[in-house]
Amino acid sequence: MAMALPLALHLLAAVIWVGGMFYAYMAMRPAVGAVIDPAWRPRLWAETLGRFFVWVWAAVALLLATGFGMIFGVYGGMAKVGWHIHAMLGLGIVMMLIFAHVHFAPFRRLKQAVAANDTAEGARRVGQIRQLVGLNLILGLIVVVIGSAGRYL
Repeated sequence: MAMALPLALHLLAAVIWVGGMFYAYMAMRPAVGAVIDPAWRPRLWAETLGRFFVWVWAAVALLLATGFGMIFGVYGGMAKVGWHIHAMLGLGIVMMLIFAHVHFAPFRRLKQAVAANDTAEGARRVGQIRQLVGLNLILGLIVVVIGSAGRYL
């Protein structure tokens, strides 16, 4: 019972982050390419990502707090958890580092390009973000599988 709330919050944070990346990569990106004039795409992505990244920062904080809370408060430490928890934590930290890089480097440059009305630079930054989000999406889907099925493998 002590684990129900932190586990539910942990899962919700993961769903928001990974689900948001899946939606952006698999549904919104192709639709934007088909419908939105190329000159407007960097501005649309800057606005969209700016809103999504607020949720990702909250998800990252919640994932760390609930994950470490369960590891140390419920299970009794890293030595007592299975390989799948170690793998989930390691890959999750890699994902967080990739996200921090995206937020503080290419996303910052995207916002600067949009403010300067530099469509070509904005498009370059959107492409860079797309590649990193694609990598993070793959890692996130792997983490979901490991986190949900790892104890049964």
